[in-house]
Amino acid sequence: MTALADLDLVLASTSAYRRELLARLGAPFRQQSPRVDETGLPGEDPERLAARLAAAKAQAVAAMNPKAIVIGSDQVADCAGSILGKPGEIDRARRQLRASSGNRVVFHTAVCVIDTSHAPVREFQAIDTTTVFFRRLDDAQIERYLVREQPFDCAGSFKSEGLGIALFERIESQDPTALVGLPLIALCRLLREAGIDTV
Repeated sequence: MTALADLDLVLASTSAYRRELLARLGAPFRQQSPRVDETGLPGEDPERLAARLAAAKAQAVAAMNPKAIVIGSDQVADCAGSILGKPGEIDRARRQLRASSGNRVVFHTAVCVIDTSHAPVREFQAIDTTTVFFRRLDDAQIERYLVREQPFDCAGSFKSEGLGIALFERIESQDPTALVGLPLIALCRLLREAGIDTV
């Protein structure tokens, strides 16, 4: 197997959260914006949307990086059939947290690895599903949380790695990193399938 540190590794994302997660593997890597339209297709369910966008991001960056290992990832949150995206501003974040209060939200976090050093190019994909059970939140609690953490760039309007953890009753997950935005257990498995050792 080839050591991850010996490869040209590219993260197809400018996300600081994904950068911090990938850095846990201890190998040098670059970040590159995929510039992909993240609009869902008509009738596309959240899991398919996450998988399609993760692949599209990896493919866009792979096209510009021959002889590289490219990682793309995307996360889509589903609350009772409604997709919760990145709120972008406080009013939308309030609405998202009110909708999530007392409910369960399912997060589909997809990852795609593309190895452009082979001909034909090889592509590996996986998806992690994490279920978050929100406790009942009143408007004052939602307001205090949003003012303190300002999670406006996070799907679902919270940061589970920060104070957002206080909003939950429980989490059901096979991989705690998936909720932050990059499922490292699945990623390491895909890298092994590609003949790359992470340890």
